[in-house]
Amino acid sequence: MKININLKIFSVCLIASILISNFVVTGQRLDNLRNNVLRIHILANSDSDEDQRLKLCVRDTLLEHSEEIFGSSLSLEKAVENAEDGLAEAEKIAQAVIYENGFDYSVTAEIDNIYFNERQYGDITMPKGMYKALRIKIGEAEGHNWWCVMYPPLCIPVADKVTESEEVKEDFFSEEEIEIMEKPKKFKVRFMLWDKLKSVFDAD
Repeated sequence: MKININLKIFSVCLIASILISNFVVTGQRLDNLRNNVLRIHILANSDSDEDQRLKLCVRDTLLEHSEEIFGSSLSLEKAVENAEDGLAEAEKIAQAVIYENGFDYSVTAEIDNIYFNERQYGDITMPKGMYKALRIKIGEAEGHNWWCVMYPPLCIPVADKVTESEEVKEDFFSEEEIEIMEKPKKFKVRFMLWDKLKSVFDAD
């Protein structure tokens, strides 16, 4: 009888250990995804139709000139370095677009750590959390924003459209990270618990 009880206790402990291990591994993959992405975030002056159209004009022009402004990057560190070096040029190009469209808004470009809610782009969903981002602020920057992933380069200008590349995902993200982005509902509860657990330890 005692052997059976010990066996049950061992089985329960083993199952709990496996579940905890899987939980931690999934949480670490989430953190790795967040920490290895550079997002681009463009905020319109307001939600008026004119300001929203202007935001998209600025977006299209910046993406068309992305190679000359930011160069190509094989690592997040290089992508951030290139983005920082290209801030003045990004502001210059964005400002020219604003003037060409008959507005006198100012524009600023900066690199910052920003909290994003869960956002979908194409068939990928970026989990909520803190991300490093290139932020372009137009005027009061109080309107709806546009975002994408600058590194890895998921924003690829083709004519006047922005598309997402399957090859880029496969080259830069692990299979597990791609699954996180393509099947967010599967991980939502685990991510919520992981972030809450981390916040408890961070508070200490």
